[in-house]
Amino acid sequence: MTLARPGLAELVEGIRELLSRPAEPRAAAFAVAELLRGRLPAPEILTEEERAGDPETYVRHTLHTEPGFSVVAVVWRPGQGTRPHDHIAWCAFGVLQGVEYETLYRDEGDHLTEIGRAANRAGDVSGFAPPGDIHRVHNVGDVTAISLHVYGADLSVEPTSVRRTYDLPVR
Repeated sequence: MTLARPGLAELVEGIRELLSRPAEPRAAAFAVAELLRGRLPAPEILTEEERAGDPETYVRHTLHTEPGFSVVAVVWRPGQGTRPHDHIAWCAFGVLQGVEYETLYRDEGDHLTEIGRAANRAGDVSGFAPPGDIHRVHNVGDVTAISLHVYGADLSVEPTSVRRTYDLPVR
């Protein structure tokens, strides 16, 4: 992956330095989230064409992978989103543009229970780690939303950051 994107090389170096110190997954997610707060790049980390997204579905742009972590940008046009899902590894993310609406769930075996909601706006940063990371993300705004995600997995080896999707009813 190329590091020639504005701000990416510095961000990757900072993540490497943080992850060189052993930490449990939740602590790693929070540490990388704190790093993102100070180094969140502009939407121009993506090309104009990449920022346009796709009319059919949200688009992931893998910007960097290496053993231990990956950096991915996600572009969500208005109305686009995910199904409820969880992840294979910890994640830290920051919103670069627009608003991403997130709904959090708990798996009750035969159904999901909604346990929280957040409207993540440009500049907002957070982190999470499995277990207990079931969520759905969607763009309910009228402008394209862009977010940057750092996953604690090498996505050149793993096909996706999603461990599983949930088709359970929500109660």
